[in-house]
Amino acid sequence: MIDDIFEAPMPATFPPLFTGEAVSGSTDPFAKACTQALIGCDAGLLVHSITPDRIRAAIVFAPETPLKDAMSVVVACGVGFQNAMGALAPPEVAVHLGWLGEIYVNGGSAGRFRVAASTNDPEKVPDWLVIGLEVDLLPSDGSDGGDTPNQTALMMEGCGDISPIRLLESWSRHTLVWINELETGGKRSLHEQWRGLVQNVGKEVSFTVEDETYSGTFLGVDEEFGMLLREEETTRSLPLTLCLASGDKQ
Repeated sequence: MIDDIFEAPMPATFPPLFTGEAVSGSTDPFAKACTQALIGCDAGLLVHSITPDRIRAAIVFAPETPLKDAMSVVVACGVGFQNAMGALAPPEVAVHLGWLGEIYVNGGSAGRFRVAASTNDPEKVPDWLVIGLEVDLLPSDGSDGGDTPNQTALMMEGCGDISPIRLLESWSRHTLVWINELETGGKRSLHEQWRGLVQNVGKEVSFTVEDETYSGTFLGVDEEFGMLLREEETTRSLPLTLCLASGDKQ
């Protein structure tokens, strides 16, 4: 199946406002997109790499709002990916999203989103924002999954007939729909979609970002997609900008 997919690579067709740039398997599309954004490139650049075991891609955005609001684009990209999988994968395949950018397929970790920006100041409008996507087609450790039951890959979950390039195209289209919704209709619809996709709501969670550990009950998300974390007697909202710090550590 893998050989069949890669015998005759098909050119990618992306929607208006996105400009595709394919890179070799040794080049990290996320790093390349960040470099291009730093140098100065048009918004909508979509750098991508497809190898037999993984899809990697990154989109450059040029926000017009402060970083704390612009981070909603991460959510749009996540919901866009779930919608793309819903359109292409068998109906029994379930896709959920982790608050820090994880991608889960049928309960197993199968990839992640990454995010970088020109600033970490939540009140400042960033010059650029880059969202990266990584999805495993085959197990990242080369095993059959038995040794790492919490890890999975698309080929292990009945998605072997999905063309990786078509999945990438579908992701870009669905993401654009949600970005347009953010610009014209606000966050309400996106919030409703994402709330039903976030993993571990109602459960105890624990994670570490920049040497600080957060533990408690994940109650849900606030209007800005911040995590509502119940810690003993108090509840606090963790800003989505924490994803900036965690992006290179997952």
